[in-house]
Amino acid sequence: MKTFKKYILLPAPPEEVYLGLTKAQSIQLWTGAEVEFEEQVGTEFSFWDGDIVGKNLEFEPGKKIVQQWYFGEENEPSIVTIKLHPDKKGTSLEFVQTNIPDEDYKDFTEGINEYYLGGLADFFEEEI
Repeated sequence: MKTFKKYILLPAPPEEVYLGLTKAQSIQLWTGAEVEFEEQVGTEFSFWDGDIVGKNLEFEPGKKIVQQWYFGEENEPSIVTIKLHPDKKGTSLEFVQTNIPDEDYKDFTEGINEYYLGGLADFFEEEI
């Protein structure tokens, strides 16, 4: 099992980035696909028509989101922690995911970089 960690800068304040990550309509805009999401601890969610599914574990408005992403029943829980740090250019987003199965790591992290983090970056850059 591996851990993936990445920082990206987004040209929007942490409160706006948080809303972009927790409101279904906003998520649908930056993913470009069907989304099932509710900002409530214990609820399950689905992005990209089920390509990413999991459960919401913690919300700290404007600061932090913690989720469990599912890789199948036999694997350890994969925990995603997104922290939003104020930055003079907007927000420094810290994305950390633990327990990614070794065999999925390369493809999965490429997808996170291109679609999840890349989609967020595109969404906020267009807003300026």
